[in-house]
Amino acid sequence: MNIIAWLILGLLAGYIAKAIYPGHQGGGIFATIFLGTVGAFVGGSLYSLLTLGTLQVAATSLSIPGLFVAVIGSIIAIFLWGLIARNTNV
Repeated sequence: MNIIAWLILGLLAGYIAKAIYPGHQGGGIFATIFLGTVGAFVGGSLYSLLTLGTLQVAATSLSIPGLFVAVIGSIIAIFLWGLIARNTNV
C-alpha cells in the first residue's frame, strides 16, 4: 500500500477512533493521522497474530474490513498514548 493510501487510512481511522473514544484527546489533524496510521499497524499486527498465529508488523489495506481493524488499532493507540502522556499532578 502506498504512502498516500496510508495517510488516507490513518486520517479516517484516527478521526473515527477519536469520535468513538470517550473524553477529549486534543491534537490536530497531524496527531489524528499519526495515531490512525499507528493504529493501522497495531490493528494489522494484532489481526495477523489472531488469524495466522504469528506476530507480523503489517498495516491493513484501504478497504472496509481494513478500516475496521485500523479503527480498533487506533483506539488502542489512543488509549496507550493517554497512559504515556497523562499528567499526574500529585
